[in-house]
Amino acid sequence: MPNIFDRLAKGRPAVLAEEKAKPDHAQKMLDWILNKWPRPSVSTSDLMTYGPKPRQNAEETLKLATILEKQGWLTPKSMPRKDQHHWNIPRRPIVHPKLTSAR
Repeated sequence: MPNIFDRLAKGRPAVLAEEKAKPDHAQKMLDWILNKWPRPSVSTSDLMTYGPKPRQNAEETLKLATILEKQGWLTPKSMPRKDQHHWNIPRRPIVHPKLTSAR
């Protein structure tokens, strides 16, 4: 017999596990990029060195940056090597940026 929470969640759309697990860290990274990063672009190594904590490894940092890219807060920049990741930061006048308010 299902409990009340199973019955309430029955009609809700499924949330991706990646986006469900990382919204707080992605929001911290978004706030850091827009409020504290002075340059017009950012790379994975910049995020690892100067970015907000927690940052476990480059793979986790890349996942967070990919979430921001999907939301429209970062735009990919072409690099000569495929293992380098660099993004332009489209600056917009916004007071309190949220992951869902990119467009």
